Amino acid sequence: MRRALLALIAAGACTPPPPPPIDAVTHAAQVEAWQERRYAGLMQEDGWLSLVGLFWLEPGPSTLGADSASDLWYVSPSGLFPGHAGTFELHQDTVWFRAAPGIDVRAGEEAVTRIILVPGDSSVPRLRLGSVQWTVIRRGGRMAVRMWDAESPVRTGFAGIGMYPLASGLRVPARFIARDPPDTIDVPNILGGTNRTPSPASVRFELDGRRYTLDLWKDSDDPVNFFTAFADATNGAGTYGGGRFLWIDAPGEDGWTIVDFNRAYNPPCVFTEFATCPLPPGENRLPIAIEAGEKDWKD
Repeated sequence: MRRALLALIAAGACTPPPPPPIDAVTHAAQVEAWQERRYAGLMQEDGWLSLVGLFWLEPGPSTLGADSASDLWYVSPSGLFPGHAGTFELHQDTVWFRAAPGIDVRAGEEAVTRIILVPGDSSVPRLRLGSVQWTVIRRGGRMAVRMWDAESPVRTGFAGIGMYPLASGLRVPARFIARDPPDTIDVPNILGGTNRTPSPASVRFELDGRRYTLDLWKDSDDPVNFFTAFADATNGAGTYGGGRFLWIDAPGEDGWTIVDFNRAYNPPCVFTEFATCPLPPGENRLPIAIEAGEKDWKD
């Protein structure tokens, strides 16, 4: 029933009025609650502020440790990461990790001597040694070790992110335009590549009498939220030059949703060089200044 209704809305067969605006006090409370959740996520021990390494694995053994001769070299801020923590072994699509003798590496509460890591599997172990955690991920057919350190100075020194003043006029109703089947769009990334990405919908809204569209895609298994990246005229002059991110709720039964630019936020590439971030696709490059949401961040 819901799918059929969205198809009718997408075809323009039903155009109910947009939802009414909310009062400024309620809006401010919503944005404040969103910001608290945002900061809580960033400050997790394995959040973006703690990401300190992305090490590509080559076939065969690769040593991990603070010794400069290590293949995967990491020196922790505390100086407590051992010179030799262990060894990874990559064989085709399988990665093993063997802890060095006397080194207390843990997978949960279990001490690790030798363990298999299977990237892409939901049960991939997260290994821990003191304040440092790591796991194995797959990117473009290659294997890499992703590492976090809860004592990263980016995390321990985090003092918040500058925000534009609340702009109620940049919380706008938007028509949700479903695509069945999903379209495929080109989403560039910070590394210079492009990913062909399924786009199940777009949103259409008006600002100052002009109509704009943002393509959406899925960035999680959450069935009721859609992800997008957008650029605007503030990029490089108040906000991050690579654009910002935004989550948009699925529509109500009337086919309307809300685009609240007051919740626009920085991509993780702002905080760490070890993240690979999507950039705004062509449709999402707005020729106006969106002075709402997070400003650029400098550590």
